[in-house]
Amino acid sequence: MFWQRRARPVRVCCAAVLRVREDDRIVLVESKTRPGAFAPPGGVIRYAGPAADVLGRLGFAGDNDHHLRGSLPTRSVEGFVRWFSSGAYREDGEECLRRVLAEVLAELGVPGQNLSFDRLRTEVECSTLELRGFEFYDLVSPVRDRLLALAADPRVHTVLSASAQEVARGRVGTALVAPHAAHLLGNPVSP
Repeated sequence: MFWQRRARPVRVCCAAVLRVREDDRIVLVESKTRPGAFAPPGGVIRYAGPAADVLGRLGFAGDNDHHLRGSLPTRSVEGFVRWFSSGAYREDGEECLRRVLAEVLAELGVPGQNLSFDRLRTEVECSTLELRGFEFYDLVSPVRDRLLALAADPRVHTVLSASAQEVARGRVGTALVAPHAAHLLGNPVSP
């Protein structure tokens, strides 16, 4: 494979991403680490203790304790993809979203009980520079309506909605839109 010829490690990030959609618009929330940048709600998937042995044998060097974000030798990409796809010793997308959304919703003053999701798909992308694993979900609980209302409220500056055209352009007014938001639009992700 093409990545096996690359001498430098490949960056790895595996995340669960939530689509909150109404008509042709999706809800985006402001990034805590990049003010002014907005992305779909979601977060980096965590792995459990037993995965440390597997990841260690693959040469995975994580950025944070138990998060699937870091670097990986190119020779281990195929093994990592097999392990990630198996779901062994890691959060599934719903677990990750419940954990991340609890924090996001608390900051917005929205109760986060009874969260439920519909799985859209899992996607693994690999280039010569990066390996990204995404688990995409739709939010199907009453919290969905509250997030849509917050996105429509001009007084709320940390939640917005973006059209497909704005996502493709990478901007909603002066706000930057994270590139992975594009994965939530169009036919490939539609249920």
